[in-house]
Amino acid sequence: MKPEDQLLASILAGAETIAVIGLSVDPSRTSHRIASYMQEAGYRVIPINPGIESALGEKAYPSLGDVAERIDIVNVFRRSEEIPALVDDAIEKRPRAFWMQKGIAHPGSARRLEDAGITTIQNLCIKTAHRELAQTPR
Repeated sequence: MKPEDQLLASILAGAETIAVIGLSVDPSRTSHRIASYMQEAGYRVIPINPGIESALGEKAYPSLGDVAERIDIVNVFRRSEEIPALVDDAIEKRPRAFWMQKGIAHPGSARRLEDAGITTIQNLCIKTAHRELAQTPR
């Protein structure tokens, strides 16, 4: 296994809670399908979306900063140009990883997060990584 795959597998194996920024209640949306898959895989999914009250049976929060509990992975479904606005809350929450979905990247924000000790993944689908790297179901 490549070192970067070992890192991703370790992050996924060590995580229990995933905050999904931009989670939609619409089952046809990619964010909903991927979050539902991760929930079915055994992770607790916390929806972050100011426009909804709940999703996938969990209370939704307007922002990452509003979540009181520990978050292991922040999984982001927002446009790349919106990433900088999420960085301060993420640094305050101190997740193991800040994971930008496929098609999402922001190198400047990634540097800030990495400098704060938060592993940052860009342009990679968490569901795809989980399917390829998870050793055992959660």
